[in-house]
Amino acid sequence: MAPKHKTRRPRAETPRGFRDHLGADVTERAAMLDAVAEVYRLHGFDPLETSAVETVEALGKFLPDVDRPNEGVFAWQEGEDGDWLALRYDLTAPLARVYAQHRNDLPTPYRRYAMGPVWRNEKPGPGRYRQFYQCDADTVGTASPAADAELCAMVSDALERVGIARGDYAVRVNDRRVLNGAMEVAGIPEDDARARGIVLRAIDKLDRLGEHGVRALLGRGREDESGDFTAGAGLSDDQQAAVLAFTTAGGDDAAATLGRLRDAVGASATGAEGVDALERIGALLDGLGYGPDRVAIDPSVVRGLGYYTGPVFEAELTFETLDDKGRPQRFGSVAGGGRYDDLVKRFTGQAVPATGISLGVDRLLAALRARGGASEAAPGPVVVTVMDRDRMPEYLALGARLRAAGIRAEVYLGNPKNFGNQLKYADRRGSPAAVIQGSDEAARGVVQVKDLALGAELAEGASLDEWKSHEAQTEVPVDGLVAHVRALLAR
Repeated sequence: MAPKHKTRRPRAETPRGFRDHLGADVTERAAMLDAVAEVYRLHGFDPLETSAVETVEALGKFLPDVDRPNEGVFAWQEGEDGDWLALRYDLTAPLARVYAQHRNDLPTPYRRYAMGPVWRNEKPGPGRYRQFYQCDADTVGTASPAADAELCAMVSDALERVGIARGDYAVRVNDRRVLNGAMEVAGIPEDDARARGIVLRAIDKLDRLGEHGVRALLGRGREDESGDFTAGAGLSDDQQAAVLAFTTAGGDDAAATLGRLRDAVGASATGAEGVDALERIGALLDGLGYGPDRVAIDPSVVRGLGYYTGPVFEAELTFETLDDKGRPQRFGSVAGGGRYDDLVKRFTGQAVPATGISLGVDRLLAALRARGGASEAAPGPVVVTVMDRDRMPEYLALGARLRAAGIRAEVYLGNPKNFGNQLKYADRRGSPAAVIQGSDEAARGVVQVKDLALGAELAEGASLDEWKSHEAQTEVPVDGLVAHVRALLAR
């Protein structure tokens, strides 16, 4: 008889490039997103939720570093001849589809914000995941530079609202047409989409790769530390110099920066349009009180996505943190966006101006933790302990009494035989208090409330006098339970 093969147990591990978020992580993220959403609402933006799945055709070919529409996304085909579907890779492409689909029912301009997970089928690495959260705000239906300026001001407000101090961040603004003008001066044909795409993505990595790495990508190509080779744009040394000239045009003085950019784009009409737009946006922001200490023109900002057609922006955190090896490093970008006037046109055939910005939720939350600005973990629920199995309905009623008063509470549902394990459970839950009622307390209509937070404080080296002056466990009438627990939580 052939031996029976044992069924292999599944491995209890998160797939590569993905991660789990437990209670405290989810709570912190929700608190931060609530603060950001309040800023967006104050500016008149409405919330929008879209499907996590779109057709590959609707998503389009705009993902960086890919050559085919369904490369870089998690895609599958519906049957042998059905549509290709994919998980959304950002929140902007779905917005274009929604606006085209519902444009007769939406106001123009349409201002919306959206928050949720996106997925990219890319090579994972340190801090680079295949699923991550985004938080977007977009205005569709106006070409006014005031819409671009508003987004820059709004992301500045959002960063300060969540706890990033002024001086610890910089919102940087450029215009894609300025780079197009520089590429025109460099002699890169407008119809050479491959070379122009490589140039865009290369300059977008300037802060990470430095000028040497970018030059390699502009030229023959670059081999990274793992040995992977990325083909370059094949530009000559003179062409590389012309492209890089505009990235070094920035400075503290906006007027001087604009002057150098005009020199970099030469006679290019497209480049001149971009410089003019930057000048208007800068004037609007100055009028609102958003000076260079908050928002500044920076020619090195290009953004990697291919659908941007005008102004582009990026929010960068300027303070230093330590990497995994204890070395100081600048935290870097936490938000980016720009104008994408051709995205809706793919669906309608008509030009629809649009502009938006996307905030990297996970990176911003990591920054807040690094600065000690993340919200403190919320206390766990009050735990109603179980002394007698037969009295479970009464324990459930105590829990319901607390919840009816708006107090987070639960009844212990494990094995009640060992009371010490119940208190250990409450400690692991971060519970502020435990409610205890044996048959004697039940007969007298009272409960014992154990202040677990105070008990932990007293256990950390309290003197005998301190022990005597603080009661970590108090007997209260059942009718006074809610008031006592409220006072305990307030303290």
